[in-house]
Formats: sequence, structure tokens, C-alpha cells
Amino acid sequence: MTQLRSTEQLEAFDARALAARIDGVVAVPGDDDWDTARQAWNLAVDQRPVAVAIPESADDVAEIVAFALEAGLRVAPQGTGHGASALGALDDTILVKLHRLRGVTIDPDSRTVRAAAGTIWIEVVEEAARHGLAALAGSSPDVGVVGYTLGGGLSWLGRKHGIGANHVTAVELVTADGRLRRVDRDNDPDLFWALRGGGGSFGIVTAIELELFPLTEVYAGILWFPVDRAVEVLAEWRPWTDGLPDETTSVGRILQLPPIEAIPESVRGRSFAVVEVIHAGDEEEGRELVAPLRALGPVIDTIERIPVKALAHLHMDPEQPVPGSGDGWTLDEVDDDTIDAIVSTTVGSPLLSVEIRQLGGAIARSRPEHGALASLDAPFILFAVGMAPTPGAARAVEEAVGALRAALAPWAAPRTYLNFADTKRDARTLWSETSHRRLRRIKAAVDPGNRIRSNHEL
Repeated sequence: MTQLRSTEQLEAFDARALAARIDGVVAVPGDDDWDTARQAWNLAVDQRPVAVAIPESADDVAEIVAFALEAGLRVAPQGTGHGASALGALDDTILVKLHRLRGVTIDPDSRTVRAAAGTIWIEVVEEAARHGLAALAGSSPDVGVVGYTLGGGLSWLGRKHGIGANHVTAVELVTADGRLRRVDRDNDPDLFWALRGGGGSFGIVTAIELELFPLTEVYAGILWFPVDRAVEVLAEWRPWTDGLPDETTSVGRILQLPPIEAIPESVRGRSFAVVEVIHAGDEEEGRELVAPLRALGPVIDTIERIPVKALAHLHMDPEQPVPGSGDGWTLDEVDDDTIDAIVSTTVGSPLLSVEIRQLGGAIARSRPEHGALASLDAPFILFAVGMAPTPGAARAVEEAVGALRAALAPWAAPRTYLNFADTKRDARTLWSETSHRRLRRIKAAVDPGNRIRSNHEL
């Protein structure tokens, strides 16, 4: 086995040998396009790999992996770079940026989609909608389909249909030996199990196939309240979630919006407590469900019947690279004391958004055919984030997130969710003990040299 390179060998790395083997491009420090090539979606992350390889095809990916193996280097696949803050140092690693591998193919008869590695969710959502179908997409339209799904996948439709990774039908990937493989339930079922929620440690995925669902409209939107009513509103919202059917998902959230043009003028520079509601069922039933929250008197009410593709923009996640810092964790309970702690720690802090997202329903139900992330037991998950355009701003946000984590320690669940873990975590906290042991065995079998890197390594 080729050993990982020494510092002296890394300094002598010659990108020309790799560039000659692929149709894509290779960038190294000193190149005019170096800073652009190494940039993650999160602009606050400073990625400094040995080189950046940008493949044009799955064959290119196989050549990059084979070259890295020969050269004693590691590889780190990256679609968009949303989770790059947890990746760590890349000084022995070729960063493989997959954004040029794009393409969406819908099979309306089987209700499936094939998405190439660089595809983002909005591309799948809009193409599926043309066929009257919906995907288990996340809250951000420009998150990569592959990375989101390898880490699990929490959709607005998840309480009805479960974790997105458990609706994968096939995965195409290049493993650490440079082989391009297609795995599914019948072909390498162990690896197929690991790829469904076990993260990106097992190879570089070049395409993924997923189930779609017949759905064209939902009853959804946001109720906005002044932030000084946050304790009152969230204390009413929390028990209201207990009676919701699986077709309904909700978020309680504090937003402290900066005065920038990217934010709609009606809410720009203001702070709010908001409740987001998504009901994938009958509109009249949705109206009845929302009535107790409407009775609280929101200052803005946008809940209405909307096309399912509009859900991609409901959460108001930024749709272009931005500098930010944040983290997330699951909660075993949210009660009045939890809400008091969240509000008192958040309001007036540098945090732009603190959300409590409802889980449960099918997300909590494990089945034998599921993958590595079979379910999430915690009833709620929290994510806190702030803008980090400068190192000082980043430190202030990190301190605010740390203060919130400390305040919520009494309610924190022992396991969290990989895609919401924006800081380094012990991998044993991301999966059940049984799943973690099995993932490690599969990793050792398919990548004994630990050449494939991911955000949270096993």
C-alpha cells in the first residue's frame, strides 16, 4: 500500500501529472483561479488542500482517486461545501469539487429521480414538479442532493415519509481502489446500507437515485410575531405540535434579521418569533390545525395553499454562498424552561436564526430495510447560526452558539444529526452504537487506507 506523503513530498506535488489524466481541471496554490477553486459555500471556511480537482465525468473521478492512491494522498469529495466547516485540515488531501457533474433524470412511471453528484435540490424539485411529483428535499434550495442524502436528509415531508436516505434506490460511486461501482439492495447491500445515512466516508458518489412522491400542493407558510412575544408564542407553539398528524411539520424560530438588501424590506433589520407550518394534506384540515396559532394575532401571516416546489424557499435560507458560523443538536424535550433558556440566550445575541424543528412521525420509525440512519429518536432538533464576515464576527457567533449549547445542556439528546453538526463531533454521537460499529467495519473493508475523507470521519 502506498503510504501517505511526508511534508516534503507534498511540497513537491506536481499537478500536471493529474491534469494530464482527466478532462477536468486541477488547481494548486499560486494559480490565478486557486482562491475560487478552493472556496466552500460557507465563505467563512478557509480550505487549503494540496490541490483542487474539478472533474467533468465519473471517469475523471476514478482517475483522480487512482492518482491519489498512487501518490499517497487522500481525497475529499465536495458538492457545494455547505458542511465544510467540520471537514478540518486538508494538507494531505486533494479536494474533489463535483459541481460540474450535473443532471436530473425523472422516471415518472417508477417515481424516481437520478441526480448527478453536483446537482442541487432546486434542480430536482422543479423538474419533479413538472411531473406532479415531490422530492424529500431539505430547507435550502442550493444544498447538494448527494451530501444531504448521505448524511440522512430531513425534509419538510419527512414526518410523513421518513428520512430521505431511506428512500435511495441506487448509488453510483468511485471507491478508494479507483473502481466505479453501482450499488443497490441486490448489489453490495452492506455498502448500500452504509451510504444511506452513514456519511461520505465510503467513496466519491457520482450519481444517486431516489424515490419521489405524488404531491403538487401543500398548505404552508409562516406566522410572524414581534420578538418580544417570543416566550409567549413558542410556549403556545410547543404543546400545539403534540397533536399534529404526520402530514404536518412545524418550526418555532427566532429571527434577528440584519439590515441588508438581500432580506425583504418588510422584515429587514427587525427581529421576530416565527412559526413555520407545512401541511401536506387537505387545506381545510390545515386551516383547522393552524387556527390556534392564528388566534395569537401574528403581524404577518403567509400560510396558504402553495405549489410544492415553493417549499424550497419557505425557510428563507440564503441561496448563494455566504460567510456564517453555527451548529446544531437534538433535544430530548422542549418545555417552558427550555423556551425561556432559548429566548433569554438568543435575543440580543449575534445569532441570526435559532430554530427548533419538529421531528417525530416517520422520522422516528425504524424499519429493517432502512440504512445506517434508520431513525432519529429525539422529538426536536435545534440549529443556531449567525453571520461571520470577519474573524471577530465569527468568534462572537461561536461564543453565542456555545452559550446557547450550555444553556440547553439539560435537554440535549445524546445523539445528534450529522447534517446539522457543523463542528467536529465524536462519530459515536452521530449513529447508534450498533450502526457505528457496522459502519466502521464497512469502512475498513472498502477503504482500508482511510483515503476517502468526509466531514465527520469514522
